[in-house]
Amino acid sequence: MKNIGIMTGGGDCPGLNAAIRAVVRSAYNKNIEVVGFKLGWLGILEKKFEKLNLDAVSGILPRGGTLLGSSRINPLEKKEWPSRIQRNLKHLNIHALIIIGGDGTLRAALELSRQIPLPFVAIPKTIDNDLMGTDFTFGFDTAVSIATEAIDRLHTTAESHQRVMIIEVMGRNTGWIATYAGLAGGADFILIPEVSVSLSDIIASIQKRHDRGKTFSLVVVAEGAKPTFSKQKDFYRHNSIGEILAHEITEATGFETRVTILGHVQRGGSPTPADRILATRLGTYAADLAFEGRLGQMAALQGQQMVAVPLKKAVEKIKPCDLTLYKIAQRFFG
Repeated sequence: MKNIGIMTGGGDCPGLNAAIRAVVRSAYNKNIEVVGFKLGWLGILEKKFEKLNLDAVSGILPRGGTLLGSSRINPLEKKEWPSRIQRNLKHLNIHALIIIGGDGTLRAALELSRQIPLPFVAIPKTIDNDLMGTDFTFGFDTAVSIATEAIDRLHTTAESHQRVMIIEVMGRNTGWIATYAGLAGGADFILIPEVSVSLSDIIASIQKRHDRGKTFSLVVVAEGAKPTFSKQKDFYRHNSIGEILAHEITEATGFETRVTILGHVQRGGSPTPADRILATRLGTYAADLAFEGRLGQMAALQGQQMVAVPLKKAVEKIKPCDLTLYKIAQRFFG
């Protein structure tokens, strides 16, 4: 093996640079050159790349984002793109391509590999922690830390002004961030896509707190949560779930309610120590898989061990939130 390629696709998250650094350092120790493709699949399609040596990755361990840039380009969008990717990888003498991505990027890689010979190894990254086959993805711990800090800060202002505070976090399909951050931050109610609740359940829980003397409440909601309402309103089509809940809680209880949507702040900034370590472990293990020719696999964390998981298994379905933790959190509702 002479060259390996590396790319980051999809949404950015803390820890990407740590994973890139780990791959480059591992390759350097074996005298293998690393080609870093810019802006995900676009870099391969348009031959936008840079050679990554130790100087290129020096000092990037604590930095958020990705030095290679990212995009949500789908390599299957145009009929001629798969063959162009195959041709460009061959031209650059890439013997293995390390793909760092979440569900969308890795699903595209699997489908692409069914159309062309694609010598890849995958590294799972996503703040949503929703990839099968691995206990955790890097980026998740940082997102939870950011959300928990936000809950802590909103706790004091909620208490001071006697308000209900709605904190909307990312989680379009799963409630991993909402559950972990809500439990860590002492949320009084948590809404996630995996658990069906009604608006009346939420209001009853908040009212119960007020009836026993509490003058404020903290509600954490994943963006993809879908509580059931007695009737649909036009207002629902144009606002986020957090804004909808704030409106309904105020109408039903008269309690002053405010919503904070954390949005992309959860993706940004320096990774936590846990994410730096996990990204480094996944990066070094993925590099070893590439060196050994164990292709078509995803590096994964199971328990305390690094293992290789067939990519097909990792993307066959979305990994739902661990409801054991959610049930623990429920004990503190109301």
